[in-house]
Amino acid sequence: MARHARRAPAGRSDRPPEVANDRSAASPRVGGHGGGPSRRIGINRLFGIHLAGVGGSNLADGVIAAALPLIAIGLTRDPLLVSLTTGAFWLPWLLGSLLVGVAVDRGDRARIRHRALMARLGIMLAALVVVLTDALTIWALIALVLAHAVTEVFSDLAADALIPQLVGRDDLPRANSRIMGMARLMQEFIGLPIGGALVTLGTAWVFGVAAGLLALVVVLLFQLTRPGGFAADREVPGDGDALTTVRSDAVHGITRLWSHDVVRPLTIAAALSNLVFTAYMAVFVLWVVGPESRVGLEPWQYPVLLMTFSAGAIVGSLVPSDWSRRSGEVRVVLATWIVNGMLMLLPVIVPTWWSIAVTGVLVGATNMVSNVIAMSIRQRVVPLGLLGRIGGASRTLSFGSMAIGGPLGGIVASMFGLATVLWTMPAVAVIVTLWLATQIDQDLVDQAEIAPAAAT
Repeated sequence: MARHARRAPAGRSDRPPEVANDRSAASPRVGGHGGGPSRRIGINRLFGIHLAGVGGSNLADGVIAAALPLIAIGLTRDPLLVSLTTGAFWLPWLLGSLLVGVAVDRGDRARIRHRALMARLGIMLAALVVVLTDALTIWALIALVLAHAVTEVFSDLAADALIPQLVGRDDLPRANSRIMGMARLMQEFIGLPIGGALVTLGTAWVFGVAAGLLALVVVLLFQLTRPGGFAADREVPGDGDALTTVRSDAVHGITRLWSHDVVRPLTIAAALSNLVFTAYMAVFVLWVVGPESRVGLEPWQYPVLLMTFSAGAIVGSLVPSDWSRRSGEVRVVLATWIVNGMLMLLPVIVPTWWSIAVTGVLVGATNMVSNVIAMSIRQRVVPLGLLGRIGGASRTLSFGSMAIGGPLGGIVASMFGLATVLWTMPAVAVIVTLWLATQIDQDLVDQAEIAPAAAT
């Protein structure tokens, strides 16, 4: 990871952010001390603390993610009960992310994230007690996963909304790149192997180590403070009455997302792309693993091969952000999505381990580049006081589509054959990208950007 200067934020204004040339009606904003940062303040000490916190919490998540399925099959061999552990993770995202987004827009983002991680630490300690008292059952494990996932929704939405309050607008791509790269590195390259090793020592080790890591993060994040805190000037519907209901705030977030000429098509395209990629990957293992598969890998080789996606993502996080701005952000997003769709055909046309490895590295890298750009665009074109609700609404669609994509891939494969899924889903991904190209361009993004808070 590139070194960066540790400078204090400068040029911060308390004026609420405005949307330049937004086609929807302007809405009033209330409260908070989180006016938008100046155009460029550099990667600073507060961001460094946030980045370290992301790394630590994702390391703990990786430990849990690696051990969870192994713990589950040690408690039961019932496929339905084992699958419920995965369902328990996604359920809070599907049902609660929009409401959590309202809370993020109403409160101090750093404090919300800190308290969510404190709650997660408590859950890990409770899990450790359950294991040590020999009281762990599959239902207790499902309940623990569900509680963990609730804290994940609060923590992740607050973390994403916090970034524009830590760095300048021109530094958003670089900051998002570091955040995403750190998360993938710590969770998948370091956390997963540690979790796999710990589960061989015993379940108590898994929860104990995760709790220890989270305790360090909680202590570290006590340093993420500044005068006035990290509450944003909240955008509210109607006449600007701060005493709006949660329902009206949530509806306002959905309405603003749907009326936004940039965020709406990006969200729809991302949801559809997630659906087809999830459908593809849900049955891809049948193409790759086993003597009857086309590739013929051993089961243990499959997760190792999938690490190439993570390796590519880390490489993608190192791509200089200035390059995408010079090349045109929208043009780069569209190009990477087209490349992703076409690359998904390579393991189908050439069913070998090396073709999968090449696909994994390139798809991981291009996907990371497009994710960084898309998040940076959203953070620039959405007012600070609306980022929580927009993020919650968009994730409801994205994760909802992933929940549909898995069963869809299985149904299509059962009815028409495995190859049908692996050929059609990349084609649909390309079609979705071509549709997106008709909806947005760089000029539209530039027009919708939030005016610098320091401008007069």
